[in-house]
Amino acid sequence: MTARLALDSIVGAILLPLSIFTTAERAPLVRVEASRMSMGCLYAIEAYGRDATELARTLEDALDEVDRLDRLMSHYKRDSPLSLLNREAAAGPVAVEPELFDLIVESLRYSADADGAFDITVGPLMKAWGFFRGDGRVPPDRELARVRGLVGPRHLILDRQQRTIRFDRPGVEIDLGGIGKGYAVDRVVALLRRRGVSAALVSAGGSTVFALGAPPGHKAWDVDIQDPIEGRAVAFTVPLTDRALSVAGRSDKSFVGGRVRYDHILDPATGMPVRGMLSVIVLAGTGTTGDALDTALFVLGVERGRALLAKYAGTEAHFLVPDPLGGWRVH
Repeated sequence: MTARLALDSIVGAILLPLSIFTTAERAPLVRVEASRMSMGCLYAIEAYGRDATELARTLEDALDEVDRLDRLMSHYKRDSPLSLLNREAAAGPVAVEPELFDLIVESLRYSADADGAFDITVGPLMKAWGFFRGDGRVPPDRELARVRGLVGPRHLILDRQQRTIRFDRPGVEIDLGGIGKGYAVDRVVALLRRRGVSAALVSAGGSTVFALGAPPGHKAWDVDIQDPIEGRAVAFTVPLTDRALSVAGRSDKSFVGGRVRYDHILDPATGMPVRGMLSVIVLAGTGTTGDALDTALFVLGVERGRALLAKYAGTEAHFLVPDPLGGWRVH
């Protein structure tokens, strides 16, 4: 998924009596971009402001914030607080940093709303299927049955007063990959707002995007949705303003085994990759909500997914499913 602007030129302020504006307010808007690899994807920010130097500094600070969150919640980095929790929580309660604890609590709320279709304990299943490091494999039935016994929020025992978490058995893990990118996007948007930026597009690898305001001369940011079958084609374009857009769908982690394509989104209830869904696009008030719900809706499918959507006022979703006649169609 890519974001695009129909207009890339610098736009000047509307001419009004000079006494109304300060010198800074009369300065033309400038467009600044910044990007960085973090959380396993490319975070990119495009923003407009009056002072190019100050805006560039703000965008670098925003990307530093993404790096901070990666150090906090990565399950790939051995020294992260989340990795420490995963290593030690089966032996007893582990004190968890407030921000990380609160995100885990919020994740469990989404899981409850989705009847477990979104599950931050799915990590052992991801490893069993080879999606953790990208070397896909079909696990033997016995291994799959064993690993399924490690998955489910029931294995997490939280003490909200002490902010501790323990696991009820060895092998349980927390993986925030299904919500962390959206949360980081929200933190970036909050920083931009504090710095007075009113027009920006923030993207976490294209899977979660937040449109802050609109670019000069436009009512919205135009966000292109990738065709779920022809990856280089555009399925359709969504105008986005002060809202998040999140996409769940096929990725380069998918693999083919025995003439069957296995996608990386797993149904926690069965332990199997989801079949019959190509992409789900969610429009929500925050990146956190969109990131959690796109996974849940991908697992639930169209009918059960509508019931989940009803719990989130103002949230919309587009389900892209295979068309029996070829190609895909939207629900």
